[in-house]
Amino acid sequence: MRGLDVGERAGRDAGRNVFDRVVAWTRANGVLIDALLALALAAVTWLGSLTVTSGFLAGLVALGMTLPLAVRRRFPEVSGGLVACFGLAQLALPVPSYGNVAVLASVYALAGYARPWASRGGLLLGLAGAVVCAVRYFPSGLGVVVLLSALIGFSVLASWSLGSLRRAQRQNETALVERARLLENERENESRLAATAERQRIAREVHDVVAHSLSVIIAQADGGRYAATADPAVAVQVLETISGTGRQALADMRNLLGVLRQGPGDERAPQPDAGRIGDLVEQVRASGLEVDAEVSGRARPLPPAIGLAAYRIVQESLTNVLKHAGPRARAQVLVRWDPDALRLSVEDDGRGAASMVEPSPGGQGLVGMAERARLHGGSVTTGPRPGGGFSVRATLPYSS
Repeated sequence: MRGLDVGERAGRDAGRNVFDRVVAWTRANGVLIDALLALALAAVTWLGSLTVTSGFLAGLVALGMTLPLAVRRRFPEVSGGLVACFGLAQLALPVPSYGNVAVLASVYALAGYARPWASRGGLLLGLAGAVVCAVRYFPSGLGVVVLLSALIGFSVLASWSLGSLRRAQRQNETALVERARLLENERENESRLAATAERQRIAREVHDVVAHSLSVIIAQADGGRYAATADPAVAVQVLETISGTGRQALADMRNLLGVLRQGPGDERAPQPDAGRIGDLVEQVRASGLEVDAEVSGRARPLPPAIGLAAYRIVQESLTNVLKHAGPRARAQVLVRWDPDALRLSVEDDGRGAASMVEPSPGGQGLVGMAERARLHGGSVTTGPRPGGGFSVRATLPYSS
């Protein structure tokens, strides 16, 4: 029994697939089908008209009413107008034309494919034609006229209703296709925005990792070149700092690339956080920059993203001091754990304030700091200090 059920279900599915393919083919080749049906109907009505009085004229009227059906979908108003004209011309014949069968198809086409005014006009003409034909060809009794008018009128109304349903179906299909297109465009836009945001995030991370390390290495190399001639021991210390900074940069880059390559279930290596700001200050001090650091308030655990943002903001600020503040500059780092937010301040007294007011075109420094803070509901303010130097102040709420 179970095998029979499976077989019956497979048979129904196969039949449904065949039906769907037939429907799809007829919709794709509607003009060809209309033309073939119009020719077939014209041939039948022409042959039938030859058997009645005034057969030749009746045949011409029948052709005039049936052949326009070939374009009933492409040009429904033109087709309906021709059918109406030849339908009016048949009143000159002694008997009704066999071509009247085209009236129902024409009314259906007007309701389904024509503009609203033509659809309503086709319905009114069809109902009026039912009464006129009944009076013209069956004048013997009022009862016959009423009954015949009602039957023909009901047929016209049914054809118009079916055409209206077809119009509603097509409009619904069009709306669904348009909605699917809009949803697809929205998904593509979201994908592009997500890709852009991810590229910007990667650019910020690479900039923060590489720019800081290279700035320390360059500062040490420049200083070591002069110190080596006076004191070889200083040169050794400088080379050790350069080596350590390079290794740290390499480790950070490997960590970053590992994060980018990881799968959903992979373990992520720990990222720098606010607790490592002290190590960052020591690293910058080793490069020769004088840095005063002060921490106030009670430290608390931070979400990894906020902790990383705090570390990167201080890192970028100290990197800018190394690059722009000039020789013999002095920096001050303040980390304040307030009840509602972590507040950071990095200031220097160097002579490079003017060069830091505006980021370089396409740069990631000050813009990247502001974006990091904004992502977590915080803010960053930057600008020159009175009397020289530059200031960076950041606020990062504990809960973004």
